Amino acid sequence: MSYQTVFEEFFEQVKSSIKEGTFAKLTMAKTIGDTDLKNIFVRLHLLENNEYNFAFTFRYKTEEVEQFHSVEQTFLILSSYIKNPFTNALLFTTEKDLIFKVNKKNAASLTEQAPTFKHASDVMLEMIEKKIV
Repeated sequence: MSYQTVFEEFFEQVKSSIKEGTFAKLTMAKTIGDTDLKNIFVRLHLLENNEYNFAFTFRYKTEEVEQFHSVEQTFLILSSYIKNPFTNALLFTTEKDLIFKVNKKNAASLTEQAPTFKHASDVMLEMIEKKIV
């Protein structure tokens, strides 16, 4: 199975965690080599029309850049960074941590671990309160 297919499955879990109200955050980590871009942090962002998108924080060696993207754009952007330069994506929810990894042979895996966060993100809790999800 190609890593793209496994990443699609990973991103379906991201969307599912939002629908279920358990999303805490998402992080891209573990770069290939020494790169200027060190991490990408993704969190929910509530819009004025009671819809949501994602707030990206691109952490570089010398600066941080914030951008906002739709759900569809988020999938395309994150998938473009797999193996260029990131090998891991981590989804943190209140039910589990889901880790996407791709190795040098382009084989991908999904691993579940106990949850790191006990509470969903503040934006997720606000969305639940407003019954957006």
